[in-house]
Amino acid sequence: QVQLVESGGGLVQPGGSLRLSCAASGSISTIYTMGWYRQAPGKQRELVAAISGGGSTNYADSVKGRFTISRDNAKNTVYLQMNSAKPEDTAVFYCNADIMSRNSFRRPYWGQGTQVTVSS
Repeated sequence: QVQLVESGGGLVQPGGSLRLSCAASGSISTIYTMGWYRQAPGKQRELVAAISGGGSTNYADSVKGRFTISRDNAKNTVYLQMNSAKPEDTAVFYCNADIMSRNSFRRPYWGQGTQVTVSS
């Protein structure tokens, strides 16, 4: 079994910062791309940022220059540093990872989601 567990969500003021973490655990052989998605009320889930196993990154236009994705391969963990937060960043943030388990089965996994609210 493979699990993704997120942490770090909460309430932040506009212009403030927050860091999300997502740790993968279980029967893991290889972790490929890891990413963060978000879903605001009444909207579709959208990609926020992703990072490949080699460290290449891509971002949604709406967060470029404000958010930074990084990963610690030794800890099987991906991070999302959110700076200059805006009210429109309010959403449930989900971690996603493309993982091959030790039984050689590869598929995407999702975390349970963590709420981020940007409000004064």
